[in-house]
Amino acid sequence: MDPALIPTPLNIPNLLRAHGLSPRKSLGQNFLIDNIALEKVVDAAEITRVDAVLEIGAGLGSLTRFLARASRRVVAVELDKHLIPVLETVLGQEANVELIYGDILKLDPAKLILTDGYLVVANIPYYITSAIIRHLLESIRKPKRLVLTIQKEVAQRICAQPDDLSLLALSVQVYGKPTIVARIPAGAFYPPPNVDSAVIRVELFPEPLIPSAQLDTFFRLAKAGFGQKRKMLRSSLSSGISWSTERGERLLIESGIDPSRRAETLALEEWRDLTAKFVEWSEKESASGK
Repeated sequence: MDPALIPTPLNIPNLLRAHGLSPRKSLGQNFLIDNIALEKVVDAAEITRVDAVLEIGAGLGSLTRFLARASRRVVAVELDKHLIPVLETVLGQEANVELIYGDILKLDPAKLILTDGYLVVANIPYYITSAIIRHLLESIRKPKRLVLTIQKEVAQRICAQPDDLSLLALSVQVYGKPTIVARIPAGAFYPPPNVDSAVIRVELFPEPLIPSAQLDTFFRLAKAGFGQKRKMLRSSLSSGISWSTERGERLLIESGIDPSRRAETLALEEWRDLTAKFVEWSEKESASGK
């Protein structure tokens, strides 16, 4: 980022005290306060002066100010209503920032960003990462890139390869290619969390690797497979979708998958084949009236 554009650091502890506030553990609030770390996030997003940015989790505006000076426009969404008055004060001089109070999962991105190919920058709990990505990609207006600041261990899980895949990794990788681009120490936050964090960049595919019409089935099968992770797929998959072991085993074999394998060893392409075969079976059974 151009050094001339870097804003003066905010004194987050003083800012909170001045407004009678404290970080809310229930919302996982750890505010990024280190300017070097903030630069890493902005650099990871590869923002240009013509870009529109959707920021999810504006916090106290530290990152928002960086984004505003690097981009054409920022729409900053914040869930905690207590932070809105602080944000209005902090961002008062940033003319290209629109502040929205609300839950991103209940807001329509197409009404927030009136163009395709926008960027998303988010500091969010990992457990809603997949839900947010799916919500954004199912909108009429789709982003081209996401930059997420999350726990380092979670970032590593999201970027994992076959033999070490998780449901979380599949849930992100079906939509785009994730890469860890920076590591952020706990001391860069206020209050400092118990773990270090990482910045991941997700370059989103034009369309999910699983056909959109089959995504619900894909997630159903993946949740079943990972529901009993230590068991072989012949058991975990069958149990998760309430099938007999024999029927589940036949589905796997016809999908080209060894039933003795475990869920974490399957590549995304194999989950795609399994999903397609399941849909094929379901359509045949429906047509035959079974």
